[in-house]
Amino acid sequence: MKNIKSKIPNYLKKYRRIRGLKQKDVAKILGIKSASIISRWEKGVCLPNTLNLFRLSILYRTMSDALFLDLIKDLRDDIRKREEKILKQKMR
Repeated sequence: MKNIKSKIPNYLKKYRRIRGLKQKDVAKILGIKSASIISRWEKGVCLPNTLNLFRLSILYRTMSDALFLDLIKDLRDDIRKREEKILKQKMR
């Protein structure tokens, strides 16, 4: 799996632009004090908390996993590999 400390891949900016919103607009709608938080999420510096992830998905009219497709794919692959390893060990 890619190093989680590197930029977190996401589609937040894409969905925001599709809705025709500015970062400042999103911050106001979500009740966030500063648009810089939105910028940090979009740049992949940090992740929104669970509540804000759901809020974003509602605002952008998409499922929450659609906002982080590449990250979810990487996590899924990593978990499946670990699961297979554990299951193989149990079979011995």
